[in-house]
Amino acid sequence: MPEQDRDESLEKAVAFFQRAEQVADTDNFDYAIDLYLEGLRLSPDALEAGHAPLRKLSLIRQGKGGKKPSIKDRMTRMGGKTSLDEMLNSEYLLAKDPDNLSYAESMLKAAVAGGYRRTGAWIADLVFQATNASPKPSAATYLLLKESYSKLELFDKAVAACQKAVDLRPGDGPLADELRDLSAQLTMQRGRYDKEGDFRKAILDKDKQDQLHSQESLVKTIDYRARAVEEARRAVTKVPSEANVIRLADALADLETDKGYEEAHQALQEAYDQSHNFSFRRHQGELKMRRLRAIAKMIHDALKQDPENETLRAKHALATEKLLEIGLDHFRQCVENYPTDLKMRYEYGMRLIQTKKFDEAIPMFQEAQKDPRYRVLALDKVGVCFFQKGWYTDAIDIFNQGLEACEIKDSPVAKELRYNLARSHEASGQIETAMELYRKLAQLDFGYRDVRDRIEKLRNASK
Repeated sequence: MPEQDRDESLEKAVAFFQRAEQVADTDNFDYAIDLYLEGLRLSPDALEAGHAPLRKLSLIRQGKGGKKPSIKDRMTRMGGKTSLDEMLNSEYLLAKDPDNLSYAESMLKAAVAGGYRRTGAWIADLVFQATNASPKPSAATYLLLKESYSKLELFDKAVAACQKAVDLRPGDGPLADELRDLSAQLTMQRGRYDKEGDFRKAILDKDKQDQLHSQESLVKTIDYRARAVEEARRAVTKVPSEANVIRLADALADLETDKGYEEAHQALQEAYDQSHNFSFRRHQGELKMRRLRAIAKMIHDALKQDPENETLRAKHALATEKLLEIGLDHFRQCVENYPTDLKMRYEYGMRLIQTKKFDEAIPMFQEAQKDPRYRVLALDKVGVCFFQKGWYTDAIDIFNQGLEACEIKDSPVAKELRYNLARSHEASGQIETAMELYRKLAQLDFGYRDVRDRIEKLRNASK
């Protein structure tokens, strides 16, 4: 697919992903699943924006008693005319039964067959981890992983999967030969990356893909936005429901003008005054924060062009401070009005950390851990609070728990947990342990934060 077409497809897919997240917040999980899959049909390899949040949603749905696929679902969603159809059908079944490894394996086969490399690697990692944790791991699953990783040219993981299969079938000579061949391919691949040209090309290709898949906003024309406002006004006039009022407020805010935001605020305020429905007040807060973020970003971009401008620096600091103030009050009210919504507790905890109210933040994050979407993130933040309080031993315990619960060991949150764990060991005087953790992190991501400087500092101190 041409790059421009991919961009347009992703832009369209983002609309479905954003809507799915909004719907999921109302616990309408089945509709949210459908929306995610509609978006993924447009952009099948959208990992961070589509597949990963859908996986989190499925775990939340399961935790809240969501039903498994019906017999009809299993019949109609079995297989597909194309690899994409088969992948999305399998993902639908997996979303409704997230512990069913057979659905994940079907999704993996289809993703690899369809050439959806990032999705294939991601689901393969999930299958690998689940199989490793199984009391009776299947050699057939390890062989599927071996084949999948090989086709994705992830030979280090193909070797690991093949070794697991050999361990289960120690007398299988041909399988042992495959392990030897895969190890040779891995050695050759590493040799290629040692060549500067190939390595640079690989990095450039990865950066290009990361840039494509990190796109999060739609490009909307002025005409489109104006039409959306008029359509929303007509809908409110006809049926002044909560959904229509919020739709109108969003359409007005999408104009990205002062007048648009003022009208959106007024519409929500009038609806709240009439109904005392906190949903309208909540949306007011969200739009206020959205507006302030846009202002802060605009000032920040201007500062990049004129870094010595003290007036711009002061304005940016003021906008950031105001954003924190509004966010703190907004999420405090959300916690009070939605006591079972653990996302609100997590967000409130984040603002409490920013204002250094660590004792108040800790219970917020401890509650947020009950939501699978926020478990690992919340563990990390509890550890940060303990670290800031000087409770280094407790911080170490929490960071270790977070790493154990982290599904993808080289994900950004896993790196942060390792870094924070190393910092805690260093602060508690356990220099050798800290050094080892920093070294492992540098091997994984050499440019991560100030890891290089910390390694050099500890090495120099030990001389």
